[in-house]
Amino acid sequence: MMANQLFLRPVVLTAIKVALVVGTVLALINHGPALLALELSRQQILQIALTYLVPYGVSTYSSVKMLKNQSVRPHNPQA
Repeated sequence: MMANQLFLRPVVLTAIKVALVVGTVLALINHGPALLALELSRQQILQIALTYLVPYGVSTYSSVKMLKNQSVRPHNPQA
């Protein structure tokens, strides 16, 4: 059941947006001068890729966890 939720359109789109914003900020903080000079080593390119992958994974995990919790405890706005 959880694997199906990993590929839900809202989960994926949210994760992509989060990864683009957070990953870009972190890449600029960590590799700004090398990015601006276009002088990146293979190691830096791998680090930048991971900089985008981590927030994608965290956002996906959070979304799936929230969906799982909603299915266990239905939201009751009158409570």
